[in-house]
Amino acid sequence: MTSASTVERAFQTALYDDTDSGLDTGASLLAADPAADAELTRRGEEFVAAAWRRGWQPADVVRLVRRELDDVHVGMAAGLIRAQAGRDRPRGRRWTAQLEALPSAPARGTDRFSHATTALELYRLLLRLPTLEPLEEPRRQNRPASRMLTRIRALLAKAEATGYPEEAEALSAKAQELMARHSVDEALLAAEAPAPDAPGACRIGVEPPYEQAKAVLLDAVATANHCRAVWNEPLAFSTVVGFEADLEVVELLYTSLLVQATHAMAGAEAAQRAGGRKRTKTFRQSFLAAYAHRVGDRLAVAAESQVTQDLLPVLATRETAVTDRLEHMFPRTTTTRLRGVSDAAGWTEGTRAADRAEVRGRPAVG
Repeated sequence: MTSASTVERAFQTALYDDTDSGLDTGASLLAADPAADAELTRRGEEFVAAAWRRGWQPADVVRLVRRELDDVHVGMAAGLIRAQAGRDRPRGRRWTAQLEALPSAPARGTDRFSHATTALELYRLLLRLPTLEPLEEPRRQNRPASRMLTRIRALLAKAEATGYPEEAEALSAKAQELMARHSVDEALLAAEAPAPDAPGACRIGVEPPYEQAKAVLLDAVATANHCRAVWNEPLAFSTVVGFEADLEVVELLYTSLLVQATHAMAGAEAAQRAGGRKRTKTFRQSFLAAYAHRVGDRLAVAAESQVTQDLLPVLATRETAVTDRLEHMFPRTTTTRLRGVSDAAGWTEGTRAADRAEVRGRPAVG
C-alpha cells in the first residue's frame, strides 16, 4: 500500500464521516504507516490553499480553529499556513502581516495516533469551511509608512495601560484627533492622485461573550471613520469596508476601546460588589451596549468636527465608493436587535465609562 493510498483511506473513513469511530479508524491507519506523514502534511497544505480560494485569510482560519478546537490544532494550522505560504503568490500587506502574527507551531511531542487524530480533526474543519466574500487588497500608491499611525498606536497603548480615567480620556482624545487628521489627509491625497485608491475590506474578530455589544461598538467606530461594518455572528467576525487608511485606524481604535471598556467594566463591577450586588451577565451586556451607544455618539461628533465645506465633495465621493463596494460584497444583509440589555445599573455605568473615554475633535481643517 502506498502512502497516498493510506492517507486516502484514512480520509474516507474520518473526514467524510462525523463519528468518533471513523476518526479513530483513520488515525489508526495513519499511525501505522510512518511513510504517509509527508503526504498527510501535503494534503493539509492543499486544504489551506482551498480555504484561500473560498475567501478565507490566515487570521480567519486561526480564529476559527482556536474557537472550535484546541491549542494543538491552532499550532498545526499555523504550521500548515506557513508551509503553504512558501509556495503561494504574493497577496498584499495585510496578508503578510497576518502571516507574521501566526502563533508558533509547537514541537511535535505526542504519539503518532494522537498526532494523526489532531490532523484529521483539523482537516475535518478545513474541509467544511463555507465560502466567504473575497477581500482583494486594492493596489495602493507606494507611500512611506505613516509616522502618524505610529503616534496613534503609542497614544492608544498608553490609554489602555493607565489606571487613571482622566489620563486615558486625554490620550484617547489626542489619538482621535490624529486619526481624523490622518483620514482627511489621505482623502485629499487620493483626490489629487491620478489613480486614487479603491476601497478595500478587512475582517475583525468579534468574539463571545457579549459579541452583540462588541459588534455595535465596532460598527460605531467604523461609521465614524468613513467605513461600513457587516457582522457575521456564526463565524464571530465583522467585515469592515473602507479605504485602507481608514481601515487601519478602525482596527486600532476598536481594539483600544474594547480594552478600555473591559477595564472600566471591571471597575464598575468592583463597585457593584462593594455595594452588595453580585456580578451578572445582564450587567455586563448592558454595560457594553451602553458604552458602544455612547461612544458612537461621541465619535460621530468628533468626526463631523473635522469636515469643512470644501471637503464635502471629496468625502461624498469616497462614501459612495465604500457603499458601492459594500453592496457588491453583501447584496443581502439583515439587521438585528440587541438582546439582554435590561440592567439599568449596567447601562448607567457603561454610559459613564463612555463619557470618560470621550474623544474631542481638533479644529476644523481648512
